[in-house]
Amino acid sequence: MSLDLTVYAIPAFIGLMIAEGVVLAHSGLRGYSRRDTAASLTMGIGNVLIDLVMKGVHLALLAAVAELALLRIEPSWWSWAILLVAGDFVYYWFHRAHHEVRVLWAAHVNHHSSEHYNLSTALRQSWTTPFTSLLFWWPLALIGFPPAMILACIALNTLYQFWIHTEAIDRIGPLEQILNTASHHRVHHGANLEYLDRNHAGMFIVWDKLFGTFAAEDAPVRYGLTTNIGTFNPVQIACHEWAAIARDVRRANTWRARLGYVFGPPGWSADGSRLTTRQLQAVTNA
Repeated sequence: MSLDLTVYAIPAFIGLMIAEGVVLAHSGLRGYSRRDTAASLTMGIGNVLIDLVMKGVHLALLAAVAELALLRIEPSWWSWAILLVAGDFVYYWFHRAHHEVRVLWAAHVNHHSSEHYNLSTALRQSWTTPFTSLLFWWPLALIGFPPAMILACIALNTLYQFWIHTEAIDRIGPLEQILNTASHHRVHHGANLEYLDRNHAGMFIVWDKLFGTFAAEDAPVRYGLTTNIGTFNPVQIACHEWAAIARDVRRANTWRARLGYVFGPPGWSADGSRLTTRQLQAVTNA
């Protein structure tokens, strides 16, 4: 069901990208780049194919955990409403962890690697988060939500986020206080120091406001990574941070350093030659 929701949306994805391209072409905004868009679409196709296999693994894991649940929550309007909120809460921590733990960042970084920001960027999906996501969603099954509902909730959360990957939409009024919007998500994709590791929510921006990771869109956003990778090769986009971790671990002289390069925050270094986001922001704000 989760996969079908995404597949069924493909015609809408294509139509909306075409419409956005027309709008951006007459707006003075940056718009689309052929090679960048091709790389994003290739990443998206790879993600769908890998996820096709991993959905079965994820379903089996959720089903095994569901056997331990004390409750059996049946699908209804109220259980769907609760699950969408609870699922977005889980997504917030899933997403935040993928920015704050380097081995998880290696799985997620490709989504931030484009220096453009348009609807095709939403499709620049990871080839390895189908594996790392297994760590996060099982508590919902333990509560008592059916595995099929959980997978559908994940898909709905993903589909919601498609429209917020655009510069063609500015603010949407009072809903900015509750929902994750294009403005909030532009901040999330910014390489500006003040925007790093901000606005991790999927659907509801309230999580970022509650947990201190919210930033409003004030300064113009510079998209991409703090150090851009300069390639449109999908394999390099998917694997470059994994390769960087392997290099750091190979050069490390102690187990503390090796573990730090894998499980520490991105930018961590044993000798202090590189700085994490929090260290950079602390230096700037000092």
